[in-house]
Amino acid sequence: MKDLQFDQQNIVDNGFTIIHDVYTPDELQQITAGLEAIDPANPNFRKTKDLFAIRQFFKEIPAIVPLVFNNNLHTLIGELFGDDYFIVKSIYFDKPGNSNWFVAYHQDLTISVDKKLDLPGYGPWTIKHNQFAVQPLLSILEDNFTIRIHLDDTDADNGALKIIPQSHSKGEYRADTINWDNETEATCTVKAGGIMIMKPLLLHASNRTINGNNRRVIHVEFSRSVLPDGLEWAEKLLIV
Repeated sequence: MKDLQFDQQNIVDNGFTIIHDVYTPDELQQITAGLEAIDPANPNFRKTKDLFAIRQFFKEIPAIVPLVFNNNLHTLIGELFGDDYFIVKSIYFDKPGNSNWFVAYHQDLTISVDKKLDLPGYGPWTIKHNQFAVQPLLSILEDNFTIRIHLDDTDADNGALKIIPQSHSKGEYRADTINWDNETEATCTVKAGGIMIMKPLLLHASNRTINGNNRRVIHVEFSRSVLPDGLEWAEKLLIV
């Protein structure tokens, strides 16, 4: 594993980093084989002509977990963030080559929890896919991180994330208030087998696919925060 000092500083300064070759071609093939065994007719899965998505991915497909958490990923998480973090959300999505799906600039401001409670600093509340979601204290979001595992080569032509570096350090930042005189956009090109690590408060977006190539990503969110008053993470899973 390479020296991660640059990546660690890049996460602190810019809110993201990209690390290539986390998975070997054989490991990618094993993950792909596990995905191909999935029954897409499962009613818990979302399937349209523009997107196939599985929320609570590790709960739905537990056999995929040890394939995703290979030695490289374990080492990266330990060296960059320590041993206190656990998984709090997992999503798999496949953006087909003919997809018109796009996502406007936003921050990831909500977490998934097991119930709704009246708590100071928590809100608004929503229910997404039969799961409670809430915007927590800003300090929780600032401490969390996300890893996006790329199963396909991804660039600007098939929906690679666009991000605004350093926006993660500006608190809650509404997309309609972006001052483009002061901000710079970057595109996060990631090869198959690589990962992107990002902070939830980093402003990010993605365009439609224009080159006919698929984009398959496993999105995993991590936290080390204990929630108050008996509130629990809906998808809490220890890193194995």
